[in-house]
Amino acid sequence: METQGEKTHTCGTICLKYLLFLFNILFWVAGGAVLAVGVWTLVEKSDYISLLNSSFYSASAYILIAAGAIVIVTGIIGCCATLKEMKSLLIMYLVLLLCIFLLEIIAGVLAYITYQELDDELRQNLKVTMQQKYQQPGEESVTQAVDKLQQEFKCCGSNNFSDWTNSTWIQAADYKRLVPDSCCKTPSELCGDRDHPSNIYKVEGGCIMKLEEFILSQLYILGAVGTGIAFFQLVGMMFTCCLYQNLKEDPY
Repeated sequence: METQGEKTHTCGTICLKYLLFLFNILFWVAGGAVLAVGVWTLVEKSDYISLLNSSFYSASAYILIAAGAIVIVTGIIGCCATLKEMKSLLIMYLVLLLCIFLLEIIAGVLAYITYQELDDELRQNLKVTMQQKYQQPGEESVTQAVDKLQQEFKCCGSNNFSDWTNSTWIQAADYKRLVPDSCCKTPSELCGDRDHPSNIYKVEGGCIMKLEEFILSQLYILGAVGTGIAFFQLVGMMFTCCLYQNLKEDPY
C-alpha cells in the first residue's frame, strides 16, 4: 500500500511539473508578445508623442517593454525552478508572479484614469499645436507627426478641415493655400491648394476623433491581453503552490 501511495504521489508531482513547465512556456511567449507590442508602439507610433504635452504615450510603451522583459525572466526562473525542483526558486517564482499580478491591477486602474486626462488634454491641445506649430522653424517633428496623422487616419484638421484656415502657416503664406498636402486623399505637391471635396478629407471627421478611437482601441487590446495573462498567472500560482507542497525538502 505504501509503494502504491508513493507511486501516486510521484505521478502527481510529475504531472504538476509538466503542467507548470507548459504554463511557463506559454507565459514566456506572452511576455515576448507584450515586449514586441511595446517596441512596435515606440517605433511605429512615436511620431504622435510630439503632439501631446504629456509623456503618457512613450511611458506606456516603455512600461510594456519592461513588463514583457520581466515576464520573460520570470518564465525562465519558473522553468528552472520546475526542472530542478528547488523550493527556494519556486518561492521566488511565486513572489514574482504575485508582484506582476498586483502591478497589472494597478497599471489597469492608472491607465483608465490617465486616459481620461489624456482625452481632455488631446481635445485642448491638438488644435492649438496643429495651428501654431505646423511647418514652423524648429517644429519639424510636429509637422511630420501631423502629416502622418492625417494620412494614416484619413482626416484633415483637429475637428475638421476648416481648422487650417486660422493656422500660422497658412496665414503667413505668400499665395492662397487651403490645407496641407497631407489632407489630400491622393497626395501630390500643392494638392492642398485645391479645396475640392473629391480629393480632400472633408466628411471623414477630424483627427481628434480618429486619434481618440485609436488610443481607446489600443487600451482595449492591452486590457484584453492583460486579463488573459492575469488568468494564466492565477493558474500558474495554483500549480506552483501544489508543486511546492508535493516536493521533498530542498537540500540546498
